[in-house]
Amino acid sequence: MSLPNEALQLRSLITEEASLELSLANVAVPEPGPEEVLVRMEAAPINPSDLGLLFGMADMTRAEASGTAESPLVTAPVPDNIMRIMRPRVGKSMGVGNEGAGVVVAAGSSATAQALLGRTVGVIGGEMYSQYRAVNALMCLPLDEGTTPREGASCFVNPLTALGMVETMRLEGHTALVHTAAASNLGQMLNKICLADGVELVNIVRKAEQVETLKEIGAKTICNSSSDSFREQLTDALEATGATLAFDATGGGELAGNILSCMEAALNRKATEYSGYGSSEHKQVYLYGGLDRSPTILKRDYGMAWGLGGWLLTPFLSKIGIEAMQKLQQRVAAEIKTTFASQYTAEVSLAEALTLEAIAVYGAQATGQKYLINPAL
Repeated sequence: MSLPNEALQLRSLITEEASLELSLANVAVPEPGPEEVLVRMEAAPINPSDLGLLFGMADMTRAEASGTAESPLVTAPVPDNIMRIMRPRVGKSMGVGNEGAGVVVAAGSSATAQALLGRTVGVIGGEMYSQYRAVNALMCLPLDEGTTPREGASCFVNPLTALGMVETMRLEGHTALVHTAAASNLGQMLNKICLADGVELVNIVRKAEQVETLKEIGAKTICNSSSDSFREQLTDALEATGATLAFDATGGGELAGNILSCMEAALNRKATEYSGYGSSEHKQVYLYGGLDRSPTILKRDYGMAWGLGGWLLTPFLSKIGIEAMQKLQQRVAAEIKTTFASQYTAEVSLAEALTLEAIAVYGAQATGQKYLINPAL
């Protein structure tokens, strides 16, 4: 097939004048190397993990739009204290988008690359908000026949993160999980995994309607953090499930500390002897998101056997190795229309993704407001 010489790609730039610039650029369509494939991108989700690179921590409440509908330009100021962090990015126009899906339209000479020619694949590797993307064939997940790019667009980040949480639980010797922002796409996937695998899961949400969303997919244990009896509900749930490991998407505020405190309270209910150092059973909370950018507050009322740390998908996958990762990917491909199905609020073109109206929605990172970019539109 005949391919264009140039195609559109969404770019993010921090300028010397402390300004973020989001634009569409015409870039050369690459020729794949021997181990690479060229993917015509047809779907790429906007995940919370994409927003740091996309927005560069600029003040998007002061964003302004200019240019044309076909060639938009969005600018926003970057605060002085953030510019010190962003200094390595200044003057470097960067592609955005961790994952996506499309059709392989050209392939390098290797057998691995040639085997993907004409296949619909999920892709990871950055710069996915592009009309065409060349990647190593090993960065592709071949999707089963009948799976569309839209269905396979979110086949890496959320599915492997959800599976990674369960695998981390097993590797670290815990027996049950706690998850916050639990009504999200990722949270719903985690529920389906836990139900299928017989893993007890405590879901924490913020709104009554999110409780109903989880009940509809069969979630068993749900706590609403906006309830006056939240801590009591959570302690009861932790006692019943024995969960001593939590994954927190909020990051800031008191939630992580409250989870540790309730874990300790649940363990104390079963204690037969008093210890001034608290329970000897280790309690662990991993922060894997930053929905709340305020400081993380810890009140230290949960003894000495506890931990608080960060958790990211890429280091986890490096830890378990390529064979274990491929096993997880095979499960994702097999269950992409069921366990790992994603729902999107809107499907937009590259240009439409750079309207202030769209940015206001997906930039808020609200549950149930997930956007999908279709670069082919």
